[in-house]
Amino acid sequence: MNIYVGNLPYNLTEAELKAAFEACGQVDSAKIVMDRYSGRSKGFGFVEMPNDEEAKAALEQLSGKDLNGRALNVSEAKPREERPERRNSW
Repeated sequence: MNIYVGNLPYNLTEAELKAAFEACGQVDSAKIVMDRYSGRSKGFGFVEMPNDEEAKAALEQLSGKDLNGRALNVSEAKPREERPERRNSW
């Protein structure tokens, strides 16, 4: 299951995010989304857990949990919607 994690502390590392979810079960990957231009965290990321039961337990246990002073926003990730291609207006 792919899990969306929002309201992440901006200084959190992917290893710390992975460790927080490993308390609930096996984690395949943990990715924090970075701003393309500044290289800083955007404050959200995704965790991939192969076992749905462990993933559901993580959703329940970590939603609203304090991590480095911020309450996590945890939910099942939704597939990205196709967005229209951006075109310059000049």
